[in-house]
Amino acid sequence: MRLFDGGRVPNARRVRIFLAEKGIPVPLVPVDLGRKEHRLPEFLARNPLGKVPVLELDDGTILTESVAICRYFEELHPEPPLFGRGALGRAQVEMWNRRCELELYGAVQAAFRHLHPAMAEYEVPQIAAWGEANKPRAIEALRMLDHALGATRFIAGDSFSIADITAFIAVEFLKPARLAIPEDCARLRDWHAGVAARPSAAA
Repeated sequence: MRLFDGGRVPNARRVRIFLAEKGIPVPLVPVDLGRKEHRLPEFLARNPLGKVPVLELDDGTILTESVAICRYFEELHPEPPLFGRGALGRAQVEMWNRRCELELYGAVQAAFRHLHPAMAEYEVPQIAAWGEANKPRAIEALRMLDHALGATRFIAGDSFSIADITAFIAVEFLKPARLAIPEDCARLRDWHAGVAARPSAAA
């Protein structure tokens, strides 16, 4: 088994943080996106979408998409549970993880990919108006999370979950997208500092 990894890109980092929380060692194969190694034929043979991460199992089976990879490891190593416990707990984690992906991470990613000059050759066409339109969407999502944290310790309840990992990598992605947590979102700031202090955040 080996994990084709893209360094600091958010989805690759999401899987590494998940594995670190679980305490699961998986050999990493670095993929240099700057040198476009994700577009080489040998990589595209594993993932035609040309995206990281990619998990290759010992029998050659390929898994892509970061949450799918995390779910695979959750089934193999259910403790500690990062997708929730019981029907309600799992549904809550699923709900919040989707919100973090679609409302926050998606908006931050769009702002970055459509406005950052370094992304011009990767995001074709690069549509500045779409990038600008996603900035307020990202801020609205940050305020949503700040409000939710008024009732719970973590994003999806009182236990750390993949929803926290998804939200964390999205918040970490704010800086390159030239965005920031609003000054009045104190709960979100405190949550971010707490997650950043976890050993897994260095993965």
